[in-house]
Amino acid sequence: MTQIVILGGGTGGTLAANRLRRLHPEDELDIVVVDQDDRHVYQPGLLFVPFGLTHPEDIVRPRSRQLHSGITYKQSPIERVDIEANEVHLSDGTTLGYDVLIVATGAVLAPEETDGLTGPGWMERVFTFYTPEGAAALEEALSAFEGGRVVLNVIDMPIKCPVAPLEFCFLADWYFSERGIRDKVQLTYVTPLDGAFTKPVASKRLGNMLADKGVELVTEFNTGEVDGTGGRLISYDGREVEFDLAVVIPLHSGPAYVERSPGLGDELNFVPTDDHTLQSKAAPNIFVIGDAANVPASKAGSVTHFEGETLVENVGRHLADEPLMPGFDGHANCFIESGFHKALLIDFNYDTEPLPGHYPGRIGLPLLKESRLNHLGKLMFQWFYWHSLLPGRDIPGIGADMPKAGKTPVKEPERSPS
Repeated sequence: MTQIVILGGGTGGTLAANRLRRLHPEDELDIVVVDQDDRHVYQPGLLFVPFGLTHPEDIVRPRSRQLHSGITYKQSPIERVDIEANEVHLSDGTTLGYDVLIVATGAVLAPEETDGLTGPGWMERVFTFYTPEGAAALEEALSAFEGGRVVLNVIDMPIKCPVAPLEFCFLADWYFSERGIRDKVQLTYVTPLDGAFTKPVASKRLGNMLADKGVELVTEFNTGEVDGTGGRLISYDGREVEFDLAVVIPLHSGPAYVERSPGLGDELNFVPTDDHTLQSKAAPNIFVIGDAANVPASKAGSVTHFEGETLVENVGRHLADEPLMPGFDGHANCFIESGFHKALLIDFNYDTEPLPGHYPGRIGLPLLKESRLNHLGKLMFQWFYWHSLLPGRDIPGIGADMPKAGKTPVKEPERSPS
């Protein structure tokens, strides 16, 4: 029997395991999923917690219960992977041999890598909403906030869900307006990028939205220190941004076990991966899905969903000694909450940036345009996540490849001369 070991019981690991189980009988594949805890967090929901729109207990479910019958769940931290021996060593002393390894351990926060971030002021006037605990603490802080400067700071890229920091700014504008104190709050978005987003057309649109909502945009700010006592962000070039309350997106990396696994990862502990086949560059029997991969796609749940079809197909092709399918095109789409019960939708891949139009075709959800329909789509996605995406089912009308129909090409905005 073929041994499949999947490291990580989040979005990628769960949907890969369930897709494999649906396609292969139990006497053909023995599938084991490993994770260090039994808390599966619906991560898009973390954005809503600080504004009282949901609660941590509403977006967390047991990992083991999301797996189909016939899949073994093993709870233990991972010590290391021995690529030469085809073995995974767990912290509880267990060794798991594998014929195919799927790495799906995602990205982890590394706040300790930024001077001062977890020092004085942490979880008092400096927060992050990228964890359930941080989001809940931020909810308390925002509810007690009566005025001053709120700064949203992205330390560095890549990060999980690159649009979430922008969404926070838009929702903060709505939240303080609802409380009647928007005129007492200065909102500032501080980013290491040279614009509001990574793609020019979307960056211009989102940057204009920040300006329209009165959110200050500070670009090319590389945070070297967070002074929680003095209320300052300090960049490596000496610039400073003052704050009364800071919401920080910490540096991201791959998990520590990758560093303890010679040949598996890069300097940030992400796994070098073929952009289109999702086969790792470490060994032909190792595949990677989701945020763990170093492919140049967004670290977002939709990307993981679209990767799943290619990954599972190629695991089967590898086992059958057939050529792999270069099927993943970098497809990503994201709903962007813009406040006041509206949202935008963006859809793009490696070669095509977010464009206006409609998704998934000429008739569909509006792209790069605020609408209540997109807001409803964002809310409905949580149901699809638990009941369609994780079980390994396809969402009707939504394919893995980025659709070209319905998009309107536009001329990219010119860059200012350097």
